[in-house]
Amino acid sequence: MQRVAAITAEGEAECGEAAGDSLVLDFDHRNRRRIALTTLAGARVLLDQPHAVHLRGGDVLVLEDGSRVMVQAADEALVEITAGDAAGLVRLAWHLGNRHLPTQLLPGPSGGAIRIRADHVIEAMVVGLGGRCNPINAPFDPEGGAYAGGGHGHHGHDHG
Repeated sequence: MQRVAAITAEGEAECGEAAGDSLVLDFDHRNRRRIALTTLAGARVLLDQPHAVHLRGGDVLVLEDGSRVMVQAADEALVEITAGDAAGLVRLAWHLGNRHLPTQLLPGPSGGAIRIRADHVIEAMVVGLGGRCNPINAPFDPEGGAYAGGGHGHHGHDHG
């Protein structure tokens, strides 16, 4: 089993050569400190970091032998929430945050949208508060939270 020696963030120039293999992971499996994973080609990979890391689609795991494995964010059952205006969306965001739900914020017209994991109880609350819910399947990359560290909660370590 190959160990992950380094993690290169999506779009970083030092990635160098292309990844020869990939992993498709949902949100929960992209937020770990230690986990054994199996790539699409069947290779076993061990992620063992001193602190939990947040992997994003497009990140590259550099293995001990120098080979690279691309992280792909798996589609998940989500709900995209919109409102009539930005103020309505902010109000919905406050209610979702008050329930400590992982939320992904998307820019756009009328204030943008919020994505959460599908949950019929929360969807009913959103509709009751005047929001609209659209079920989708898409990668989920919620905000890291106030205590995630590292700005947007990315990896929690440097790439030097």
